[in-house]
Amino acid sequence: MTIQTTQAKKKHPINTDERILVVKRSDLFPGDTWHGIKPVDLDEYLKIIEKKKQFLWRSQMEQDPIYKQIIPYLVFKNQNKYFLMQRAATASEKRLRNKYSLGIGGHIRQEDMTHSSLFAWAKREFHEEIEYNGSFKIELIGLLNDDSNPVGRVHIGFVLLLTGDTENIQVKSELKNGVLSTLSECELVYDNLESWSQLVLEHLKNKL
Repeated sequence: MTIQTTQAKKKHPINTDERILVVKRSDLFPGDTWHGIKPVDLDEYLKIIEKKKQFLWRSQMEQDPIYKQIIPYLVFKNQNKYFLMQRAATASEKRLRNKYSLGIGGHIRQEDMTHSSLFAWAKREFHEEIEYNGSFKIELIGLLNDDSNPVGRVHIGFVLLLTGDTENIQVKSELKNGVLSTLSECELVYDNLESWSQLVLEHLKNKL
């Protein structure tokens, strides 16, 4: 598979000391933790977040597994193809540089909480990261937890599937390229997928 490159637009460096939404691991996992993508009641988890949320410095949270950073993780689909991206060598998260990704993720800041809907935030984040003029519907795939590596241990993802009505899509910001790909094509770069995208790919394959 050949991934056609779309040049990324320049973006100002992220302020890594911004305050971001976090919840204590013990509040999200009152029982045993689990690994992978789990179907959940979205409203139930949103209530937990609303009740237990804190906004703490990102630079501190990246090294503190007591907390989980809340990350909506957006997967775009058109027909039977998924938008496979590659992060730039200058991506703000050093541990994910040059990795391939099936998801667009972002931290939630306090000012982002003016929208009560996670879907409203997801739409805004998607358009900040991606050039896309079509319409799409959003549905929750599940909650993703991956404690197998330092990045995963401090994050938790709400995996959202965005099903679009057009294939006219391209990257911007710190993503350096992207192309719509079948799941079989995504498997060709499996070893260089970020771990969350590996879990998403396995989940989508199991749904076939």
